Amino acid sequence: MRRRLLIAGAAAALAAAALSLGGALRGGSVQAAPPQPRTISDGGVPGAATGAGSAAPTVSQLQARLRANPGDARSYALLGLAYEQRARETGDPSYYPKAEGVLHRALKLAPNDLVATGGLGSLALSRHRFREALSLGRKALRISPTTALTYGIVGDALVELGRYDAAFRAFDTMARLKPGLASYSRIAYGRELLGRTAGAIQAMRMAVDAATSEREPTAWTHWQLGKLYWSAGRLGAAEHEYRAALAAFPRYVYALDALAQLEAARGDTSKAIALERRAVNEIPLPQFVGFLGDLYRSHGQVVKARTQYELVGVIQRLLVANGVKTDLETALFDVDHGIRLRQSLALARRAHADRPSIDGDDVLAWALARNGRCGEALAWSRQALRLGTRDSHKLFHRGMIERCLGHRAAANAFLTRALALNPHFSIVWAPVARRALR
Repeated sequence: MRRRLLIAGAAAALAAAALSLGGALRGGSVQAAPPQPRTISDGGVPGAATGAGSAAPTVSQLQARLRANPGDARSYALLGLAYEQRARETGDPSYYPKAEGVLHRALKLAPNDLVATGGLGSLALSRHRFREALSLGRKALRISPTTALTYGIVGDALVELGRYDAAFRAFDTMARLKPGLASYSRIAYGRELLGRTAGAIQAMRMAVDAATSEREPTAWTHWQLGKLYWSAGRLGAAEHEYRAALAAFPRYVYALDALAQLEAARGDTSKAIALERRAVNEIPLPQFVGFLGDLYRSHGQVVKARTQYELVGVIQRLLVANGVKTDLETALFDVDHGIRLRQSLALARRAHADRPSIDGDDVLAWALARNGRCGEALAWSRQALRLGTRDSHKLFHRGMIERCLGHRAAANAFLTRALALNPHFSIVWAPVARRALR
């Protein structure tokens, strides 16, 4: 433990001296960007957006406090954060309306409460309501301009709105104010976003050392580091980190899902199905259920695959009923699986208007291509790759778009790059890429 604390201390000193995000798109030295939105479906940084952690009071403790003192604004705010944490832990989006209700109750009692305002901002991120999150984050900054994690809310929202320069400035400030797990993970994601995988791995290792002894943050950092190794096709290193995540937090669903992908890459579909079923049984998140369907389909179990795909739709409707915007994720799933392609294109357009990030660009490009509109798709695919991202899925989409347009040399180049990064990037599309290169 002493060694871990010394390493974490050294990492914090290094980050305090070196972090710089503002020049990322113009050749800045560190070139970092924020991690993905805080949502139950992507395993965002534990407690990072609000400062809540597993050491905070429990739901039952806070409810007991409020029964004794119904006018306690701070306990209402903390209860809202606790509900958000429960949503993370259980995958149950019904905690979102509960969180919203008590956080608004806190603000009625104390209109300038920073915790409640920030909590509503992180809730908006979890619901993929990024303009609302930006407004709430800026309100929180007016209340306290020196609270580092509030810059995380603002920066995360700006990234999903495609405003990268402004996002980097927000995270530059955040990193200066408080280096730590949240800052290091943002550097890791940013370096990955800009195609600097080795630097991303280095930063994520710092995040591993900065993680507390709490189970979820420790597991999360190992899982994230494993994902970086996976994206670079380093299966052995990825497996080591996924198993470290499970050692820290047994039954950690994101690690189970990641191990299922790894076993599928190794050709052991039966083992992959068993692992993915464990993940789905713990928390039936849409991406877990969809991947289980893909595994069944690849194993020739078409009826079981169809059942899982139908369940994805049910879960997405449940998310929407609890205030989560799922247009982008739904459009991508439907386009990938050839479901209602014309409607999916309309959904992708709507999602892109609401979320004009490189992910929005990529999904719109792929939806256009799958509808045979490859000329339009090419422009959006170029936008999706404008930051230099080395993402096998985005590169595959670009390759298939070029192929659709008859640009054989360009198509082969992009498809080759996708497979060189990770030959197993998708159980559905990696085989298509290989066939296209024959």
